[in-house]
Amino acid sequence: QVQLVESGGGLVQPGGSLRLSCAASGSGSSIIAMGWYRQAPGKQRELVARITSTGSTNYADSVKGRFTISRDSAKNTVYLQMNSLKPEDTAVYYCNADYWYGFVRKTSWGQGTQVTVSS
Repeated sequence: QVQLVESGGGLVQPGGSLRLSCAASGSGSSIIAMGWYRQAPGKQRELVARITSTGSTNYADSVKGRFTISRDSAKNTVYLQMNSLKPEDTAVYYCNADYWYGFVRKTSWGQGTQVTVSS
């Protein structure tokens, strides 16, 4: 099974930057893709960015050109660099991993990290 630990959230002013990290651990698993989702109060959880094991990426339209997802395969860690942050980016950000555990496809979620964009 895969366990995910996120870090890097916090309070930042509009126009500022933050970098989120998500470290994956666990044996016997093969990662298919990892991604970042977010959930603002009163809204559904939405995909922010995702990166596959081959390095393919996709982004929500609202963050294209501002956010960048990357990975360090050696460290089993995924990063989300967030630039030009806006108040509407305020949300709890969750790391997600899709993986094979043997022949079973599973998904894991991190505990979430709060990102608040406010002056």
